[in-house]
Amino acid sequence: MIDVIDLKKNFGDVEVLKGINTTINKGDIVAVLGPSGSGKSTFLRCLNCMEDPTGGSIIFKGVDIADMKVDINVHRRHMGMVFQHFNLFNNKTVIQNVMLAPVYLGCKDIKKAKRKNTGIKIKNLFRSQKEDLIPIEKTKEQVKAEAREHALALLKRIGLEDKADVYPSTLSGGQKQRVAIIRSLAMNPDVILFDEPTSALDPEMVGEVLDLMKSLAKEGMTMVVVTHEMGFAREVANRVLFMDDGRIMEEAAPEEFFGNPKNPRLKEFLSKVL
Repeated sequence: MIDVIDLKKNFGDVEVLKGINTTINKGDIVAVLGPSGSGKSTFLRCLNCMEDPTGGSIIFKGVDIADMKVDINVHRRHMGMVFQHFNLFNNKTVIQNVMLAPVYLGCKDIKKAKRKNTGIKIKNLFRSQKEDLIPIEKTKEQVKAEAREHALALLKRIGLEDKADVYPSTLSGGQKQRVAIIRSLAMNPDVILFDEPTSALDPEMVGEVLDLMKSLAKEGMTMVVVTHEMGFAREVANRVLFMDDGRIMEEAAPEEFFGNPKNPRLKEFLSKVL
């Protein structure tokens, strides 16, 4: 699904990513581990071009989204993102947060189709062979109704349907993060990127978020997870990457990664965190 080829990222004179190469296949759960400052979050943010790469390629479903000529917003529709600090809109209710992207993009598509149809109608006045109009199958009201129905189903899945009309400020940290996860699910993405999704939570709230992520993994969702949760990486991931100094130092299945680490820096890291 995603091929990362010689990915580099500089911030001014600071080289943060120094040539990352990896492949993420459909259904993979990839855990990305490493010390602070190793480039993990920058790598994740480059995957959906929240940070523009300095060099290299990111081939997502056959398209190099690192190419500046590519409309990245078209491809971001298929890549969910869950942030460390939730990034919910505090001035919108929980259900409005979940509905926001599907409604915005659905209405935008309708507006775009109508604009194109206007152009086609004008051109057809001067053509002997008429061009067909773009079919518009839904109204804006239908888009909103379907988005609300889907959002309620997602909230029910995480046991928060009774919180649909409250504001995020009234939720616990674990509840906020679970809402953030289903907000990304509302777009039916092909892959979800998680940037340390439990690091801002109290320890007692970590479990409810990890349980939701585990259920997504069982359903076959492709996930790339930057995390400090060694248990999650060991139990749920099918591949674990270790990053240090802007490079992938080791990449292996969990049993090999934790049971027989080869890189000296990884051995040192695991000796401190396990």
